[in-house]
Amino acid sequence: MKQPVGRGTLAPHMALIAVQVMFATWPVLGKIALRTLPSLSLVGFRVLGAALALTALGLVTRKLGRIGRKDWLLLVASSLLGIVLNQWLFVKGLSLTTAVNATLLGTTIPVFTLLVSLVLGNDRASVRQVLGILLAGAGVVYLIGPDRADFSHGSRLGDLLIITNSLCYGTYIAISKRLVSRYNALTVITWIFLVGCVPAVPVGVVSLSKISVAAVPVPVWLAVAYIILFATVVCYYLNSWALARVAPSTVAVYIYLQPLIAFSIAPLILGEKVSSRVIIASLLVFAGVAVVTMRGRSRAIEEVSEHPEAFGH
Repeated sequence: MKQPVGRGTLAPHMALIAVQVMFATWPVLGKIALRTLPSLSLVGFRVLGAALALTALGLVTRKLGRIGRKDWLLLVASSLLGIVLNQWLFVKGLSLTTAVNATLLGTTIPVFTLLVSLVLGNDRASVRQVLGILLAGAGVVYLIGPDRADFSHGSRLGDLLIITNSLCYGTYIAISKRLVSRYNALTVITWIFLVGCVPAVPVGVVSLSKISVAAVPVPVWLAVAYIILFATVVCYYLNSWALARVAPSTVAVYIYLQPLIAFSIAPLILGEKVSSRVIIASLLVFAGVAVVTMRGRSRAIEEVSEHPEAFGH
């Protein structure tokens, strides 16, 4: 495998910081868009817009290849888990919970990836990893609050949808190893988005027909454009570029900036409050994910680190 180069340069780290800022602002801008647009329509716009932009980027750079026929079944499964179900669950969950909660719960992806890999027999658990899973799980349970669980309460249901989204994405990472090892990152991501358009776009169109498109304000369209261009295409490209220049473990570490950024801007833009419950849950989740993603021999965690889109939803 080609080793990362230029580890001492500042540019990859600046790029990774920019990526986390854009990823962290996507739930905040998504909340603004969801005030007017149905969740399924927002997913349709994001998947179609990203597919078109990534295809154009692939054609311009001449890095867009074909996926072999023998890998199409895996491609479809990866697209359904990594794009369609992932996005439907995340955006619907985002519409029912806070941007802060959505960003925090998204950090559990490495834990779910490890769990799925253990079930599939692709990895072996260590005491350290089990401890990390328990810590992160405790944080999630505390945040949702089973002591006051009421599924008619939007936030609880939204949190559960976000967790299910993380499970789907963790499963996608665990099963898509063959694709990312056989083809370049841009080819895999582009085809996954193109296949995802098949279910996401028609459903989005039907959902959009329920509202007056002409009544959608300009700020909402600007938010959608930002989500497509910056929180998707630019982030994926910069993450892939940085991954070629620093170690995968370094890329994974930057995920911790996302909740911190969301905690800073969500109260300012959306008026959300960061309660003591969120802070305690954050500490538990951060500790759990940190323990799980520590340097080690876990193939599952290495795969998470090497996925340029792993923490962007």
